[in-house]
Amino acid sequence: MHHSNPRMGLTVGLKVLSLVAIASLLVFEEWVSTPACNLVDPFEDPKFEDDPENLKVMLVADLLLLGSESGYLSVFFRDYYISKFFRKSFESLKPDLLLVLGDVSAKGSELTRSKWTSVLQQFYQILGPFVDLPFHAVLGDRDIGDCSDLDLNKVNWISSKLPGLDPSGCGAFEINNISFVTLNAVALLCGNNSLRFGIEKVIERESLEFLDETGGINDSINTTDANYNFMWRVHSMPSGSGPVILLHFPLKQTGNQRQGGIDTLKRSPISLIEGLNEVSKPREHIGAGLYKLRHTLPQNASEYILRALKPRIIFSAHSHSFSDHVHFDQTREITVPAMSWNARDDPGFVFATFQKTGRAISISYCSLARESHILLVYISIMVLFCFFCLKG
Repeated sequence: MHHSNPRMGLTVGLKVLSLVAIASLLVFEEWVSTPACNLVDPFEDPKFEDDPENLKVMLVADLLLLGSESGYLSVFFRDYYISKFFRKSFESLKPDLLLVLGDVSAKGSELTRSKWTSVLQQFYQILGPFVDLPFHAVLGDRDIGDCSDLDLNKVNWISSKLPGLDPSGCGAFEINNISFVTLNAVALLCGNNSLRFGIEKVIERESLEFLDETGGINDSINTTDANYNFMWRVHSMPSGSGPVILLHFPLKQTGNQRQGGIDTLKRSPISLIEGLNEVSKPREHIGAGLYKLRHTLPQNASEYILRALKPRIIFSAHSHSFSDHVHFDQTREITVPAMSWNARDDPGFVFATFQKTGRAISISYCSLARESHILLVYISIMVLFCFFCLKG
């Protein structure tokens, strides 16, 4: 008479359980890596939504990479999942352009060139399929420092390592007949700084080119206060007829929150995950003067940009949260949330679709998986597996 071996049955059961757990994890990883995107406002005419001539742009911010200073949690968990987020976003959304709105590095202003190189290597590894796609990066305060230690040579070197930036950290490019202008907003926070004067010249140059192309009438109005001296360029072109503006710091918010859009998404309550964040502390050593008090551009600098460039739309970052704001002249500003678990438990990004044959822009807010939820799944599977092992 044949008797079954309980130990052999347990071994087979554990093998089956292991295979099921591994298969479930693979399915879970593919599912959880896919972004969930919600339209803030679709095109008025739905037929424009899927027009192949439209320009589709993915905008991310605040990656806060640590390069060679990354801990095990970043190297084996966070970087792995952020890479999957980029890959699945690329596969599901099929963007034409990637824009990174500053703070690529968590501590870039403190790093030597060799350590900055390790951050850039980490950055390109995470981008995955986006490396072969046109992309453009903006400088943030964590990348180049604050007003007290802003170094022109360092800004020049970092700018040379990112596509499309001039030595001052600004840039201008055109794709699908849509013009983009990048501004080094960090320098605009500083008072009497040579780099800030260079940014003003870029704004003036872009304003003049805009006037030459459109034939607008212009005049200059001087405004002076204790910290800023801007020559506002006034012209007859309507608001929204200029380029798309990209910068790290948001403009000073005047006007009203956009009606019908998604209100500013509040940061998640502090959880156990926050204790694991390597750069979750508030910004320290922020510097002196206005920079210490404001995490937006000053009102004069904000109005200077709006009046001189008449932006079609503005994309900014820095606050780590999504917001949709309309300024006094009806210029719309979208603030892109952080796409990093180093910043918040619930990262996200923005997906914008530009109508090539018109002026319409469709905005989507895309959310990504919470780090706490993914860790909870891993811990639950490990606990169940240990339970079955001990039970045997």
